[in-house]
Amino acid sequence: MEIFFYIIIFIIGTLFGSFYTLAIHRIPRKQDITHTHSYCPKCNNKLGFLDLIPILSYICLGGKCRYCKEKIRPRYLIIEVLSGLTFVAIAYLTNFNIYTLSIRNIIEFIFIALYLTFVFLIGGIDKENKKIQKSVTVYGIVISVLYIVYLYIVDKTNIYRYVIYLIFYIILLILDTITLKKFAKDVYANGILFIVTTMAIFTGENVTINTIILTLLAISAYILFNKIKDKKKRTKKTDKIISQRMSIGYFLALSNIVNIIFVLIYNNYII
Repeated sequence: MEIFFYIIIFIIGTLFGSFYTLAIHRIPRKQDITHTHSYCPKCNNKLGFLDLIPILSYICLGGKCRYCKEKIRPRYLIIEVLSGLTFVAIAYLTNFNIYTLSIRNIIEFIFIALYLTFVFLIGGIDKENKKIQKSVTVYGIVISVLYIVYLYIVDKTNIYRYVIYLIFYIILLILDTITLKKFAKDVYANGILFIVTTMAIFTGENVTINTIILTLLAISAYILFNKIKDKKKRTKKTDKIISQRMSIGYFLALSNIVNIIFVLIYNNYII
């Protein structure tokens, strides 16, 4: 029975992953993500049911649009698979299964799904556009407040530490408003602070600190790799371009997922 339960969780995860690919493409373009039917971005043909089955549609269509034969970017398949595996890994490692099902466990897993949506969207949009999408950070704030309310009402958790985060949110919102008026554009650093605060609320300070450390290591490795790769052609201008292309939000998102899974494995099998 358990294997079928986790297959269902995997399918749910891939459905979320399919939504992530749609949202990552549409949100920066200010397109509707809930009511507008899925379509091919190349030929604009509406996609049918058989075109929208996560993973299977990509494989069966050979990674091409059914209508215009344009190649579908592999990122769609990667995000769907990664999302499905992440959902299964977290469900398994948190002992969420057919035998532990309860209203409380289901609600907590829903919060996990909502948080993973935040992380995937932040990382995906930043990877594609080098931008921390404000609408996604607002979504992160909303689910954070809902999560804190849930912890206070249901778990009777001491929320004083969370109140500090809420105050920090308010300070960041004020700073963001000031910088927006002054520079007439969003400041990337403010977006990073919003991300880190949301991560701290959902995953705790230790995981967040480890996420920041892993992010710095990953960024350093990325810069080093690019410098070695472009050694012959490298100039000061090239180094500047590399730093400008750095998607810190993407690295934070990826590092956070890795840290969450590592901590769960450590708590389950090492301690």
